[in-house]
Amino acid sequence: MINRQHFLTYIYLLVYIMLSSGVILYNKWVLSTKYFNFPYPITLTMIHMGFSGVVAFFLIRVFKVVSPIKMTFQIYATCVIPISAFFAASLWFGNTAYLYISVAFIQMLKALMPVATFLTAVVCGTDKLRCDVFLNMLLVSVGVVVSSYGEIHFNVLGTAYQVMGMFGEALRLVLTQILLQKKGLTLNPITSLYYIAPCSFVFLFVPWYFLEKPVMEVSQIQFNFWIFFSNALCALALNFSIFLVIGRTGAVTIRVAGVLKDWILIALSTVLFPESVITGLNLIGYAIALCGVVMYNYLKVRDSRASQLSSESLPDRAVKELKMEKASDLYAPNDNVNKH
Repeated sequence: MINRQHFLTYIYLLVYIMLSSGVILYNKWVLSTKYFNFPYPITLTMIHMGFSGVVAFFLIRVFKVVSPIKMTFQIYATCVIPISAFFAASLWFGNTAYLYISVAFIQMLKALMPVATFLTAVVCGTDKLRCDVFLNMLLVSVGVVVSSYGEIHFNVLGTAYQVMGMFGEALRLVLTQILLQKKGLTLNPITSLYYIAPCSFVFLFVPWYFLEKPVMEVSQIQFNFWIFFSNALCALALNFSIFLVIGRTGAVTIRVAGVLKDWILIALSTVLFPESVITGLNLIGYAIALCGVVMYNYLKVRDSRASQLSSESLPDRAVKELKMEKASDLYAPNDNVNKH
């Protein structure tokens, strides 16, 4: 008989998977010229950031749901601004990829996310180049190359945008670890949106002004308030659901849920978007890449537990392990909030 706590955990996981899948499919539908026909990914991302920032402001300053952290100008300038810049870049590139490649192929390319994070961490000095992890990364890369070779509608520009988006996200994750965690700052979803969303909005304004504003014809834009409002609301709800899932289950569980979500998305996208065609080579390549991702996650969890076993007593170790998992992966679910 399943108890109430386990039941709630499964409900949170289900909500996370549904919201994450829904936001990705919704974004694709809005941006695609074959459906809603709003091919302005920077504009859509700015709507998300603006909406999230306003909601976070009201939750913190008006309704006092959570308290703002002690943010000095130095911390904001050296931490929040760089993180916001890479966050904006990852969302811009990731959402632009929807214009050129299918949702299914994007999910397959996202298997490269551990590779991007590992390489970025090695370059920035927060991780060491190890043979076992390098071989895992090589396996993932081979799988993605095979999957790309089997893609019928392969598009170089769309693939480049998606890969750049992943490296932007990897830089954001590493910077979060270096800049924020070393200063002892922990941002929950509300405070992170409160500080980062407005700054990301400003960064996105620059490419919007030069790239999208000149080609936007207001008379031909289908502006439906409820479409954009519900789309931004789903993205905001996804961010909160990630926090709930991590708080209740931990980093390992959400990684497993992320893998399940990717398979569901690949299947759903072929049903909802008939132009998405999956070949046998696609699936073989993704399966190979997935094996590498699973092994990478196993190595990270094993290393984390081994380091704590050697340095702490049993009671202290159990408490710290839970805290470390939550803190280290608070931003890590691979689907950044607005594009997953």
